[in-house]
Amino acid sequence: MKVLVINAGSSSMKFTLYAMEHEEMLAKGVVERLGTDKPNMIYKRADGYKFEGVIAVRNHVEALQQICARLVDPADGVIKSLSEITAVGHRVLHGGEKITAPVKIDEQVKAIIRECFPLGPLHNPANLAGIEACEEEMPGTPNVGVFDTQFHQTMPPEAYLYAIPYEYYQKYGIRKYGFHGTSHHYVTLATAKFLGRKPEETTIITCHLGNGCSLAAVKNGKVIDTSMGLTPLEGLMMGTRCGDIDPAAVIRLVDLGNTTAEVDRILNKKSGLFGVGGINSGDMRDMISAAEAGNEQAELALRMFVRRIVKYIGSYYVLLGGAEAVAFTGGIGEYSCPIRKRVMEGLGALGIYLDEARNKECFGKAGVISTDGSKWKAIVMPTDEELMIARSVVATLKLK
Repeated sequence: MKVLVINAGSSSMKFTLYAMEHEEMLAKGVVERLGTDKPNMIYKRADGYKFEGVIAVRNHVEALQQICARLVDPADGVIKSLSEITAVGHRVLHGGEKITAPVKIDEQVKAIIRECFPLGPLHNPANLAGIEACEEEMPGTPNVGVFDTQFHQTMPPEAYLYAIPYEYYQKYGIRKYGFHGTSHHYVTLATAKFLGRKPEETTIITCHLGNGCSLAAVKNGKVIDTSMGLTPLEGLMMGTRCGDIDPAAVIRLVDLGNTTAEVDRILNKKSGLFGVGGINSGDMRDMISAAEAGNEQAELALRMFVRRIVKYIGSYYVLLGGAEAVAFTGGIGEYSCPIRKRVMEGLGALGIYLDEARNKECFGKAGVISTDGSKWKAIVMPTDEELMIARSVVATLKLK
């Protein structure tokens, strides 16, 4: 059985095709820069073959057509016909409170996705466009939605409510939802397996650190708190997002003459490492290089970034009543030994200490990076959101 995973963004469409009998990746890639004069396609097969080049597409439907054509191409493809694709799994940002598990997509589900457009204005419309493109290109093939918010819906009200008039929650759904849920879910399961435990018997803190960053406090396999909120803007400092901020600072930005749209762009696109570091980049690798070269502003950005992570880990450790492990994942969490080192140096009060040799060894691969004498473990655990989506498709449609 073969499952195609689609992650449609506002200007891109990522894809991965799996043979699920052995969870084997057959092909993956992305069509990017949709809406520009030079859309680009990257296509990779499991055997190492790669195609990259400019293609003539205008929208998500045409992007999917190009993807499907490549998958069945006699020379480059990995299947003979689209009929070999059993189902399609879609990453969808926001399901609100109505969708708390992976779900087969029908008109009612699409209506809920549309209802959540105001909560995910950049992502949900694109996610729906990807779904409708698949419905058009592969009629009759079931589509399953896997939502970024769903894993976090076990949070209690005291965790997800904001201390604003309750009517705004009742009428407009203004509350914390959390994101990166597919990654946090995958890492929770993988870390429990790594520890030789069942997920429902495991209490951990998962740290998804990339261009977007979030933490989750997971008790007995269920989220009790997470750092992102109504949108992915809340919580940790990120590549271009500000994270936690005094709401009055937002009002001040408006009073200074910025429109709400301009403030949204400032906080989402011009803040974080990019806004503080002073090097015109939000990439952690660039920030570390600049700091090592003596750039004091870049060093300040790193200290701010790490401080926020340490503060959240500490608070979640207390909320959980202790934890068995903290798991680092995402591009930074998996590959940035310097950032992991800085974070671990701030956690000594919790009885966990870094083994520097192990930290260097765990570059993009699973392993323990804390010392044997630590009270609890620090683990690097690579994430695989696409595989998690594919697994969710199989489970939802009961294909096994």
